[in-house]
Amino acid sequence: MPLVLTAQTLLFDMDGTLVDSTEAVARTWSRFARRHGLDAGTILASAHGQRTAETVAAHAPPGTDVEAETAWLVGQDLVDTGGTVAVPGAAELLAALPPHRWALVTSAGRELAVRRMAAAGLPLPDVLISADDVREGKPSPEGFLAAAERLGGDPARAVVFEDAELGLLAARAAGCFPVVVGPHDGPAAQGRPRITDYTGVACASSFEDGLRLVLPDSVPARTAVLASH
Repeated sequence: MPLVLTAQTLLFDMDGTLVDSTEAVARTWSRFARRHGLDAGTILASAHGQRTAETVAAHAPPGTDVEAETAWLVGQDLVDTGGTVAVPGAAELLAALPPHRWALVTSAGRELAVRRMAAAGLPLPDVLISADDVREGKPSPEGFLAAAERLGGDPARAVVFEDAELGLLAARAAGCFPVVVGPHDGPAAQGRPRITDYTGVACASSFEDGLRLVLPDSVPARTAVLASH
């Protein structure tokens, strides 16, 4: 049966959640791997949901100028958005949301977020919290807390859509209600409501200070009890 949630605000991750940028991301990290004689698969396995600088620091050979290498990678990303598309149903859901009720919270930099959302044909929200706007990236709750504050909402009444372990951990740490998008099955995803994409997801203003969100039948009925917050 469908799962019905009520929330003040909806907070969305970008890559893998609203935007499928898999092809572009793989090309960028493959260039980085070739540049340093590294294994691209190993890097990609740990990069998702993490800020670029943190991934560079974790994998670059000793002595690498992390700041310069990060700038090079960001430059690669900015000019390569080929194959970037919206997750099915995302455009329809965002179009139905009041502008002051949703935000983007991404580990990408602001300019890259703007370009990828445009490449996918998705609108930008009034509130965009990027890697440039936080001191600590996910799994820190800083980004989600900042987005909720900017929207004037209570984090405990925010639903977060995330597809990565670090993002789900950040949402939980912020006191938000996480919904898993896609196949990720790490520890933070266990027992959480899940959608494959936004097909069949509906949202409407149900009262003066809230939204009524309906998730489709792909959500296991046993998770419905988690919605009572």
